Amino acid sequence: MAVDPVKFVREVRSEVSKVTWPSRRETLVTTGLVFAMGAAAAAFFFIIDQIVGVGVRALFGVGV
Repeated sequence: MAVDPVKFVREVRSEVSKVTWPSRRETLVTTGLVFAMGAAAAAFFFIIDQIVGVGVRALFGVGV
C-alpha cells in the first residue's frame, strides 16, 4: 500500500481549512468559565466534606 505524502499534506490542509476556530474572546470566556466552575465544585465539595466530617465526629464522639 503506497502512501503519497504530497496528497496527504494536501488533504490535511483541506480539512484544517474547514475547522471553525474560536475567537480569542470566545477562548478567554470559555477558559474563565472552566476555572469558575472548577472553583465552585471545589467549594461545594469542601463544604459537604466539612458537614459530613462534623456529623461523623458527632456520631462517634471523637474530637467533640
